[in-house]
Amino acid sequence: MHEQTAQEYRNHIAGQWIASATGRTFPNINPADTNDIVGRFAASDAGDARRAVQAAQEAFAGWRDMPISQRARILLKAADHLDAHASDYASDMTREEGKPLAQARDEFIRSAQTLRFYAIEGQSFGGETYPVDDADMLVYSLREPLGVVTVIAPWNFPVSIPARKIAPALITGNTVVFKPSSESPLTAVRLVESFIAAGLPAGVLNLVTGSAAEVGPTLVESPEIRAISFTGSTAAGRQIHRAAALNTRTQMELGGKNPLIVLADADLDLAVDLVIKGGFSLSGQACTGTSRVLVDRPIRAAFNERLMRRTQSLKIGPGAQPGNDLGPLASRKQLDSVLSYIDIGKKEATLLAGGHRLSGGLYDAGYYVAPTLFTDVTQDMRIAREEIFGPVIALIDVDGYDDALAKANDTEYGLAAALATRDAGLAHRFARDIQAGTVKINRTTTGNLINAPFGGLKQSSTATFRESGRAGLEFYTQVKTVYRA
Repeated sequence: MHEQTAQEYRNHIAGQWIASATGRTFPNINPADTNDIVGRFAASDAGDARRAVQAAQEAFAGWRDMPISQRARILLKAADHLDAHASDYASDMTREEGKPLAQARDEFIRSAQTLRFYAIEGQSFGGETYPVDDADMLVYSLREPLGVVTVIAPWNFPVSIPARKIAPALITGNTVVFKPSSESPLTAVRLVESFIAAGLPAGVLNLVTGSAAEVGPTLVESPEIRAISFTGSTAAGRQIHRAAALNTRTQMELGGKNPLIVLADADLDLAVDLVIKGGFSLSGQACTGTSRVLVDRPIRAAFNERLMRRTQSLKIGPGAQPGNDLGPLASRKQLDSVLSYIDIGKKEATLLAGGHRLSGGLYDAGYYVAPTLFTDVTQDMRIAREEIFGPVIALIDVDGYDDALAKANDTEYGLAAALATRDAGLAHRFARDIQAGTVKINRTTTGNLINAPFGGLKQSSTATFRESGRAGLEFYTQVKTVYRA
């Protein structure tokens, strides 16, 4: 497809698909084949964002007052729509951000499950009654929606992350302005289409595409915005948190430098599998991805050898082609950033595998990087401390559990962490000792349940309500206490 023939997609505001008032669009490029323009999307400005906020504000009273069973029915119908179109929508996702097709389809199916969870769970989420000494008085609490909320989502999980933000917001009676990443706007369009097909009233869910610099300030600083849920870099999260109004809640799911500790008693084949899946799935572009592997010194040589062989055997190519383990990086910006960190790693540590951009044949048209391992990594190196967000893993030597724990906790981040061991006692200690919001034992650092809280510690999240599970409902509601004679 040539750029001049690419389909044009618009914002969705107040129930209508409308072009940006700027008249400008931006191209969405296939990272597996940069000659392929997936579509052109509205390059919105502050005026477009303001119209979306106004539409959400005008729709709020009607949506809040709609019986919750009817709101739930809409979420369930949207889930059915996602399921019915999962294969077609997965092709769109793979084309615009490079994810292997099977993983993209699974993400749509998982997102449908998320909508169903909140449709049901939201109907049992309410206030409480409190015992009092006065027999003539009733004291109870109400949980009410906040109002207009902003959802700002990343490109790496472009349907599952917004689904777990939008679904709890809607079921609790809030209205939403949704700003997706400019690397995955088509998937955002498909999610909104699912809600439209389910009969969502006009203005309840509004979609605005474009650069964060143009639309972000309005979606963050407007006094009508009562909550902001953001997933992205820690630097961007800090900026949003500072800019939000005093009465605006913020929920920031940010960066990570997630460790996997491999102790001397670990099942080495299992540990290697955890590294491969946790560190290289989605080409390392996951906030919970394994980026540091802390290996007990007695098994260092054997483990590194097995891991190197597995890494070099991975198949890399377009996500649309079955059998490939890794696809391309999502954008030119990602490619340049990852390659710069690889260059840094070559100066700091010892390259064990990969370490280059792939070239020749189909690779020349895409953003492909060989999965990369560095060994002899120490705590002071940049590749051990900074989030790379690509298929680059730092191997760090440790001397037993206590040394591994100290090095694992020696980071500003605290999103996810994992331990590979056969020792049940150490597994129990690790769950208590590790400074991370998501803890895994003999499991990958990646992945979380729909019905369990998700979030990090330290600079990986704001110290507010978690995402996912029942905690996701709490974030979008405020408590009012009633005393009645």
